[in-house]
This record gives sequence, structure tokens and C-alpha cells, in this order.
Amino acid sequence: MDPEVLEDERTSKRQTRYGAAILKDPSDPYYALLKEFSDVVNDDPPSVLPPVRGVRHEIDLVPGTKYCTTRQWPLPKEQVDVIDAFFAAKLAAGMVRESKSPHSSPTFFVRKPNGKWRMVHAFNTLNAATIPASTPIPRKDVLQNNMAGCTIFSALDMVDGYYQS
Repeated sequence: MDPEVLEDERTSKRQTRYGAAILKDPSDPYYALLKEFSDVVNDDPPSVLPPVRGVRHEIDLVPGTKYCTTRQWPLPKEQVDVIDAFFAAKLAAGMVRESKSPHSSPTFFVRKPNGKWRMVHAFNTLNAATIPASTPIPRKDVLQNNMAGCTIFSALDMVDGYYQS
């Protein structure tokens, strides 16, 4: 198994101008501010899960829904090897643990244009039984416009965010 296959693509044409990427562009309006606080801007995700803090995320399901389970469908050996290597690496790094969820969804990988793999979870059944959040997530441009004139702000960089809690 090629370890390069599992690495994130850090230099994408679609890369946004947030986080560590801003530190490479002195013409960016946020460059000076992030340079000043560069000690808190991190290129890499945490290497271990954070301690349990007593707060767990729960998905609100449509009343009457018991469990949303979909069996894993057969995969080509190449994908099985990639999945096994991916989770073995994350388990060894302490970034995943065995799930206690009664729900299950198929997992598979698709090739990205750069030849590496992207993990996909088919949450169709779970999504169909989920009550939509009543508070929509605001758009980036709206948030930036609302920050005009502000002197203190923070952001969450969701690099490898799926494995953070």
C-alpha cells in the first residue's frame, strides 16, 4: 500500500484563502493578522482524539425511526485494502475508535483526479430519516461581511474534521 495514497492534497487549485494558506500570500487582507498569531495556525490535524468532555453529538431522527442500517456492499479488493490501511493508520494514531452507534452505512473510496483516494460514506438511509437542522449554516461571504469593523474574531479550520470531536 502506497502511503502517499492516504495523504491529503494540501496544494489544490481550489484551495481557499483561510488558515495557513493565508501566511503564504502577503497581499491577502488577513496576512498581517495571521502572521502576528502564526503560533496558533496549524497545518496538520491533531494526532490523537481529544479527551471526552461529556458532550456528544446526536442526530435528531424522525419520530418512529428505530435504526438506520445499510449493509456494506461488496467492494473490489483494491478498495478493501485502501479502507483497511486507512483505518489501521487512524487507529494506530489514536484518531478513531470502535463505533457504538446502532446505525451503519456503507463506506467506499473513489479516486480523486490526483490519483489519491477519497473516502465516501453512503448515508442515504440515515439522511432520509434525519430531521433537518432549524438553523442553517451561514455562507462564508455573509460571515466576512458581518466581520467588517470587528477587531477580534476566530475561525475553526476543519482539516481532517471528520476525525475531530
